[in-house]
Amino acid sequence: MTSAASDQPPALADRFGRLLRDLRISVTDRCNFRCRYCMPREVFGPSFEFLRRDEILSFEEITRLARIFASVGVRKVRLTGGEPTLRAELPTLIRMLSAIEGLEVTLTTNGSLLAHQAQALADAGLRRITVSLDSLDDTVFRAMNDMDFPVRLVLEGIDSAVRAGIAPIKVNAVIRRGVNEHTLLDLARHFRGSGHILRFIEYMDVGTTNGWRMDEVVPGSEVVARISAEMPLVPLEANYRGEVAQRWAYADGSGEVGVITSVTQPFCGDCTRARLTASGELVTCLFASHGLDLKASLRDGSSDADLERVIRGVWSERDDRYSELRSEATRDLPRLEMSRLGG
Repeated sequence: MTSAASDQPPALADRFGRLLRDLRISVTDRCNFRCRYCMPREVFGPSFEFLRRDEILSFEEITRLARIFASVGVRKVRLTGGEPTLRAELPTLIRMLSAIEGLEVTLTTNGSLLAHQAQALADAGLRRITVSLDSLDDTVFRAMNDMDFPVRLVLEGIDSAVRAGIAPIKVNAVIRRGVNEHTLLDLARHFRGSGHILRFIEYMDVGTTNGWRMDEVVPGSEVVARISAEMPLVPLEANYRGEVAQRWAYADGSGEVGVITSVTQPFCGDCTRARLTASGELVTCLFASHGLDLKASLRDGSSDADLERVIRGVWSERDDRYSELRSEATRDLPRLEMSRLGG
């Protein structure tokens, strides 16, 4: 008898034995927000040159690569950006990716267009969404997204996704000391009992344009302590190896929250994620300084077997662990911007 496990593609391991299971695909480098921890306006202003349409992977190219990644063990694809809902005809891509056997398709969005798109995304096969929402305080949120965009419309987007059948939803909040840490309890109170999963992310030194400083990081342990003082929390086990969030449940059973501690408690040792930029670069670390151009191979007639060999070669030689090595010596190394990598 053949077991279900034997039907899965063989696992592809890197130099530290980390398996390739997740692929994050940026479908655009553009965003309609100018969050200061990601795309500060003084850098990404009116004169900034974003990728031309011909420089971005087509849906067919993305799907072809996703199918190859699935053949070497990838089980989940997360569509990111920039802001992925800015990509025209995004439901078409979701439908194409959802047709790949054994592949789960998810999406991370700022939620700004979700109220209008949720039903079409659900109809295309999307079942899981993560929404970024850094504060429920409207003044704070408008200042953080730097586009004067209101909290109300993001919450409407979340409600629309639920009505479309996309639930539960994960809500991510980047917490920055002196900016929005005083509002984190508001988020916890609001989403407690909602069925959604709130996750707090430590402010990270991704890219070189966000002015990152260690003293602006609010440790995940502090976040948990502040919530638990009012709404007691108990630890939960990880759902799977490589899960980025430490999970906590409300002691009264009213839901769960998570903390992503890539600065104070790095999880490089269990990282199972590769990234594909909108321009087709394969990147093996969120803090990478460069990637491998797969677009050129796609467009020069390389076969699927050729592309698979390249992917296998890159992952098998992977030894990234920036967060574990972070120090004064590494802090100023060149890095790709998060808006290009897709978070």
